[in-house]
Amino acid sequence: MSQPDLQIAFTASDRPEAQSACERLKGLYGGVDPAVADVIVALGGDGFMLETLHTNLERRTPVFGMNRGSVGFLMNDYEESGLRERLAMAGRAVIHPLQMDAWTEAGQVHSGLAINEVSLLRQTRQSAKLRISVDGRVRLDELACDGCLVATAAGSTAYNLSAHGPIIPLDAPILALTPISAFRPRRWRGALLPHTAKVRFEVLEPDKRPVSATADSFEVRRVAAVEVRERRDIALTMLFDAGRSFEERVLAEQFTA
Repeated sequence: MSQPDLQIAFTASDRPEAQSACERLKGLYGGVDPAVADVIVALGGDGFMLETLHTNLERRTPVFGMNRGSVGFLMNDYEESGLRERLAMAGRAVIHPLQMDAWTEAGQVHSGLAINEVSLLRQTRQSAKLRISVDGRVRLDELACDGCLVATAAGSTAYNLSAHGPIIPLDAPILALTPISAFRPRRWRGALLPHTAKVRFEVLEPDKRPVSATADSFEVRRVAAVEVRERRDIALTMLFDAGRSFEERVLAEQFTA
């Protein structure tokens, strides 16, 4: 599709700088409804990029982010000129979300998708106690911790990295299983799993040590068990400026002091 024919939808976070940028870009390039767009330009920070991808799960239109937020690891630099040329030359990064199925203590089941990670966290001052199984085999009988998470490659530089988990190249078929402030076993640093793995967490002593589970921003409180697996049938596309690919950003992050 030629540059003039490219149908662009603009969407922005609630931040004033994002809203004003959105209006300026619409004035320069027009703009269509996201439901009929060839590409969505998202203006905000990384959180808004994730929100846009979640909103776009059904159509899976490519999303080109421009940073009008704070961190902006998933975003391109903000520049108003030459947008159509940037979109035409942009590289693609395809990501697959995680499926979270969470059973509450009351027996209800809640499901959600996570682009970055599924995380379990203690709800009170008491540490969480978790049993961890991978593909039906118990790998850790009891982990005493603040929590634990499963991260995608795309999410490996987010919460996972802050919890001292590994950075994963986007094209690596790997998931990161990372503890959050592990108390026992203290030396356990997590594991790298094949992307086909199904991870199951069982909450031990849930009455005394309640735990919540979160798929990106979707939270379930007082869970009894959580299963996590990759949804390879869902492919979401992020666009990055030529020469500033997601792979390059991940590589550069590993050499940042």
